[in-house]
Amino acid sequence: MTKSKTKIEQQLQKKRNQELVETIIKAKKSEKWLEIAEILSSPRRKRVEMNLNEINEKSKNGEIILIPGKVLSQGELNKKIKIAAVNFSEKAKEKITKSGANSLSILELIKENPKAEGVKILR
Repeated sequence: MTKSKTKIEQQLQKKRNQELVETIIKAKKSEKWLEIAEILSSPRRKRVEMNLNEINEKSKNGEIILIPGKVLSQGELNKKIKIAAVNFSEKAKEKITKSGANSLSILELIKENPKAEGVKILR
């Protein structure tokens, strides 16, 4: 599923969430982050929602996990990982902090890791 930058640009025009728009623009500039720009520029109904227990199962300690959608609070997290997502439910944020893991926006992750090194995308 490879979209052209033009197609991403067209879909970007429909977005109203300013942070999401900035994230897509920033992601589009880098070859490594282009896949994320593609996913985020798609319609919202195609975005994933993932519970903490699923993230816990699919990740290892110390990993950087990227969820191109929303993180929900069902289940527990018992690994020290960094989770970047479009948004988090309030409860999910509390549980992530309590478990000693980190939560951040995708935009923050792109700024701190421009080469997308060690980023694992879960969908």
